[in-house]
Amino acid sequence: MSIPLKMATSNKLRHALLCVSAIVLTACATATPYQPASEPGAYDGFSQQMIEADRARIAFAGNSLTKRDTVENYMLFRAAETAVERGFDWFELQERDLEAKTRTRVNSGFTSAYDPYFGYSFFRPRYGWSRGYHYSRFRGFRHRRGFGYRGFYDPFYDPFFDDFNVREITKYRATAEVRFGNGPKPTKAENVFDAHQVIENLGPLIEFPEADS
Repeated sequence: MSIPLKMATSNKLRHALLCVSAIVLTACATATPYQPASEPGAYDGFSQQMIEADRARIAFAGNSLTKRDTVENYMLFRAAETAVERGFDWFELQERDLEAKTRTRVNSGFTSAYDPYFGYSFFRPRYGWSRGYHYSRFRGFRHRRGFGYRGFYDPFYDPFFDDFNVREITKYRATAEVRFGNGPKPTKAENVFDAHQVIENLGPLIEFPEADS
C-alpha cells in the first residue's frame, strides 16, 4: 500500500469515528429534566430546604444545555408542587435570584464542525472572526494541518494558534425563598402565585426523566 493510500484510509477512518461520536453525543446530551438534584449544589435538578413550617428555600439548577427560561419555570413549578404537597393554596417568592455560571473552554484538536451544541466564534486582529462568524476570512478552513488541509493552501496558517476549539459554557441556577399560605391569594403582595394554577399552566412545559425500561 502506498503512503498516499494509507493517509487516505486513515483520514476516512478518522472522519467515520468523528461522525459516530457526534451521533452518540447528540443522542445522549440533553437538557436537565425536572428531577431532584443528585446532591446539594449540583447542576442537575431541584433542591429545597424547609426553613419554617410555611417557608422554604427552593432552587433548580440545570446543565449547560438547559435554557434560562426552563430553569426559572422549573423552580417555579417546584415551589407550586411543594405548596400543594403541604396543603397550601398559594406561595410568594421572596429574595428571588438567578445565578449564571459561565466559563470558556479551549481544547486542542478538532474544531466544532461535529459539535452540535458549542459552536463558538473568536476574533484575531490579523484575520478577523473565526469560522463561526458569517463574514469570517477563516470560513471554510477546518482541521488545518501544516500549511493546508484537504489539498488547499491556507494563507492564514498560524503554527501557534492552530486546531483549537473554543466554546463558552453557561449553567443557570434559579433560587428563591418561598412563603406559603392558605385562603385567598394576597392582592397587595408582589410575586404571589396560585399554586394550583401554576401547576396547571406550567405542567405541559415540564420534561420529566425518561422512565427506565
